[in-house]
Amino acid sequence: FKDLLKKAGLLALGTDFPVEQVNPFLTFYAAVTRQDLEAYPEGGFTPSQLLSREEALKGMTTWAAYSNFEEEEKGSIEVGKFADFVLLDKDIMQIPGSEIPELQAVKVSVNGEWVK
Repeated sequence: FKDLLKKAGLLALGTDFPVEQVNPFLTFYAAVTRQDLEAYPEGGFTPSQLLSREEALKGMTTWAAYSNFEEEEKGSIEVGKFADFVLLDKDIMQIPGSEIPELQAVKVSVNGEWVK
């Protein structure tokens, strides 16, 4: 991941569905730990390719929107944008990496409307 980011300046992240589960927390986990759900391999697969949590978050929000030519509508919380966001049960930027796959969305907003 890191080499791609260095070359491109941004990196859009997403799932490999249907090969992988449609779960953004697992995508984030893989990007920042480079491990499977059994924490293998120790230290992560090719640890030099780990993304920081900030880079992974951007890869799933602002950079993903940009790569889809949708940065004017989504990717960040700003006046005039769709207001698609989630409130999590824990701080994804602070919890131990091993807890990321267990995160839960407490509330979900789609286009400014609470759907959960």
